[in-house]
Amino acid sequence: MTAFKTTLKALGVAAGLTLSLGATSAFAQSCGNGPAGFEQWKQQFAGVAQANGVGNRGLQALAGARYNDKTIRIDRAAQKGGSAFTMSLDTFLNKRGGASIVSTGKKKLAQNKAMFADIQNRYGITPGPILAIWGMETGFGGFMGSENVVSSAATIAYDCRRSDFFKPHLVAALKLIDRGGLSPNSRGAGHGEFGHTQFLANNILQYGVDGDGDGRVDLSTTRDALYSTANFLRQHGMTANYQQGQAGYRGIQGWNAAPVYQQAIAYLGAQIDS
Repeated sequence: MTAFKTTLKALGVAAGLTLSLGATSAFAQSCGNGPAGFEQWKQQFAGVAQANGVGNRGLQALAGARYNDKTIRIDRAAQKGGSAFTMSLDTFLNKRGGASIVSTGKKKLAQNKAMFADIQNRYGITPGPILAIWGMETGFGGFMGSENVVSSAATIAYDCRRSDFFKPHLVAALKLIDRGGLSPNSRGAGHGEFGHTQFLANNILQYGVDGDGDGRVDLSTTRDALYSTANFLRQHGMTANYQQGQAGYRGIQGWNAAPVYQQAIAYLGAQIDS
């Protein structure tokens, strides 16, 4: 999980879940810059979560969350910015293994023709950019993160730097535990991103699709993750014409804030589609 990937899919979408604070508004204003107040904050925030529809399983997961120092280290590194915002496309593709993503992406496409044909029929998006995202985010599911999702989400919601932004994602994660889309032991990236294509929790609630038809949205499964990714991109304006300068490129811009990352998705997607 990279720094710029968190400003990405999250920008503007946390507002999709507006917290109902009511009598707990004082709790919603508290935050911290270290672990000392985390346990008390969790107890307070449980009222906010419950007021926003979180049930017993979600509340139990919140109670069991642990302060994640690694999440804070990742976030502080993100605050400083990174070379990914300024490096050239060629350098970025070399660092991310662009040729391997194209090769594996083509193989995945050949192995799953019917699924990608259905995705294209539903969302009007060719397979290439979806496969490019899948490859860049988790190496086609090879590594989806090692951090406890609830602990990471709670830590970054408690931390003062962007507390208000991440609180809706924490509530969403707890709701997903109630629904079975996450478990208290689910692992993801440093800011609580989860699944094959690394969604923040509120984005799962907004754009998640039950691609495998099992009655729940679980982005640790390939079909749910890829259908959800296609839905996200389509809802943000992507079409079959997604290269820079074309109207559909705005879907890629909705996915990630870094221009070079956007360019990489478009380039790799075109290579896979060709």
